[in-house]
Amino acid sequence: MNTAKAITKYVRISPRKARLAAGLIRGLSVSDASTQLMFSNLKAGRLLKKTLDSAVANAETQLDLRRESLKVLEVRVDEGPTLKRAKPKNRGGRHPIMKRTSHFTVIVSNQ
Repeated sequence: MNTAKAITKYVRISPRKARLAAGLIRGLSVSDASTQLMFSNLKAGRLLKKTLDSAVANAETQLDLRRESLKVLEVRVDEGPTLKRAKPKNRGGRHPIMKRTSHFTVIVSNQ
């Protein structure tokens, strides 16, 4: 079983929100997964589609596989580093703002 992999790091979206889009394509064929992400109204769908297209391109160029025979084997959304910011509050206080990032991993195979 030949597998191709693509990783996108430091994507500026919360992992919790990105996992919603990852759940949509888990186990689908590549053409169905691409269509699903294209028509979903999620920001993570647009970002995850880039990673999926990269994994498919890796499979086509490095392993000489056809796009029609590929299937999404694994989609993983891991937590990246958090940018910590602060917002001023009343009486000299501050409120933390956590800007979360994600790491996407997409693995496709020719099952």
